Amino acid sequence: MSTNARAFPEEERALRENTWWDALCRRDKQADGRFVYGVKTTGIFCMPSCASRLPLRENVQFFVDAARQAGFRPCKRCCPGNPSREQRQCAAIERACQLMAQAETSLTLAQVAKAVGISPYHFHRLFKTQVGVTPKRYATALRGQRVRALLNGDAPVTQAALAAGFHSSEQFYQESHQLLGMPPRSFKHKGQGMTIHFTIGSCSLGAVLVAESERGVCAVLLGDDATALKNELHSLFANATLVEGDVAFEQRMALVIRAIDSPGAPLTLPLDIRGTAFQLRVLQALRDIPRGTTLSYRDVAEKIGQPDAVRAVAGACAANRLAVIVPCHRVIRTDGALSGYRWGIARKRQLLENEAKVSHDG
Repeated sequence: MSTNARAFPEEERALRENTWWDALCRRDKQADGRFVYGVKTTGIFCMPSCASRLPLRENVQFFVDAARQAGFRPCKRCCPGNPSREQRQCAAIERACQLMAQAETSLTLAQVAKAVGISPYHFHRLFKTQVGVTPKRYATALRGQRVRALLNGDAPVTQAALAAGFHSSEQFYQESHQLLGMPPRSFKHKGQGMTIHFTIGSCSLGAVLVAESERGVCAVLLGDDATALKNELHSLFANATLVEGDVAFEQRMALVIRAIDSPGAPLTLPLDIRGTAFQLRVLQALRDIPRGTTLSYRDVAEKIGQPDAVRAVAGACAANRLAVIVPCHRVIRTDGALSGYRWGIARKRQLLENEAKVSHDG
């Protein structure tokens, strides 16, 4: 057996080829693009996922990028070297996201699907699978992102709404609470006129602040000092009115603490999750990570259909305001290191250990 011109120590090469052979036997699509295999009896080389008959191990020769130089011909069935079907689909969805982001006015599902060469029905299904939300919800989040940026500037509310792609100011006001979590004028003035109820208590991770807007729980912050937590909440909602919660609110907070201290405990409270269109996609992907498991930042980037956005994914995790409830602690580095965590590496480690123990016992 031999690989391409790049040399590996003998033991490392044998281990690598055994791994590749296992991937070949599984027809692992994830291995496509990492290597190809040539069949000495036919003179043809294929991708690992090729549906052709599995060759004998002794007839297989592995390559990274030099199969043609070794005299092998590309398979006409799997077309190695050309983008796979999955790669073409990912490229089409990425192009669709770019079109929707760059459009000055809202595009219909049919218009976007036609632009990327996919039928509307198939496009809708494929988009939701790769991005995690429907095209309509993604477009709505994009409009929200644009209007938030405009409202943070000097643009009047009506002008900002029309410039962001809303058909009318009436449509914008109907959707404003869902997009902004508050009336547009309150958002423009950083929460002015908005009331945030909060309370501070203790959990297994230290001090915890739980805050709630009209829409639901908008912040779960961890720390060691109650004053620092209150200052952090104030920085998030600079001009809002902060009101300490009453007994009824403390009962709702108890549900959040229970979800923190007892991994797997259900939380039925409504959530007020805020962010840009990209951040919302990341946060939704985080909520889909099963308890007791972890993903790398690259895994999350691939999950939302943007494999090159690893740093942006890390930034979205760092911007998460809902500790534990949106489990950004389940995202680690590719090498297994815990990396940064907004509320400290020690808390991240404790959360993962607690969840792993509950999953094992369960």
